[in-house]
Amino acid sequence: MTFSDEFTIGSMQELIKIIKETGFVPFFANEIEGFSIEEHIAEGCWYDDANEDFWPAWEWKGPVIRKLKCAYGKFLRNKAMYISPEWFPDFANFRRDGYDFDARYEDGLASFYDRELYELLDANAPVISRQLKQAGGYGKDGKKGFDTMITRLQKQCYVITGDFKYMVDKSGNRYGWGVAEYTTPERFMGKKFVDAVYRRTPEESYARIVKHFKKILPQAEEAQIIRILK
Repeated sequence: MTFSDEFTIGSMQELIKIIKETGFVPFFANEIEGFSIEEHIAEGCWYDDANEDFWPAWEWKGPVIRKLKCAYGKFLRNKAMYISPEWFPDFANFRRDGYDFDARYEDGLASFYDRELYELLDANAPVISRQLKQAGGYGKDGKKGFDTMITRLQKQCYVITGDFKYMVDKSGNRYGWGVAEYTTPERFMGKKFVDAVYRRTPEESYARIVKHFKKILPQAEEAQIIRILK
């Protein structure tokens, strides 16, 4: 299927099918028309005015990630996107430019502060954002730049969201929004990812992704595809 087709996402099972078939599914609308869940979601599955505490597309996030073992994170212009486990190794190889994190740091391509956060996360993964901030001393009266760094580590594909956790009150009732639980692709996807991520050159991975995007986005110009991938 392609994102130029007319289709509606009305259930978690339908979303899972689309992720499997297309490989890349952004959550929010972006500069390529039709390339998002938001633009294809069924009525009542986005913002539900009748029940402000139940927004299905948001509720599906954790179960979809767990079931597919797919990558989820801010990979597309600081916005969230699902990437299937079949396509994420190439995407990560391209975004990492062939570097694992240690090599990136040794070559002066990552800051000390990014390394500090990455190593803290890797040592504690899976870990929710609040616990990670507390462990690293980030916050109003502590270290700054957490949100910027965690977003950059996601864009570079060293960090992904492995689940969403909900707070529970004293009575055991869940409340609030789901909180991102961060991990690394190596930990979450395991050997399958580790064996595949650097199998090709970054240039080969990029070429494969562009070719695939042209297939699933026939309505987009090549310049648009290149722009959002960067």
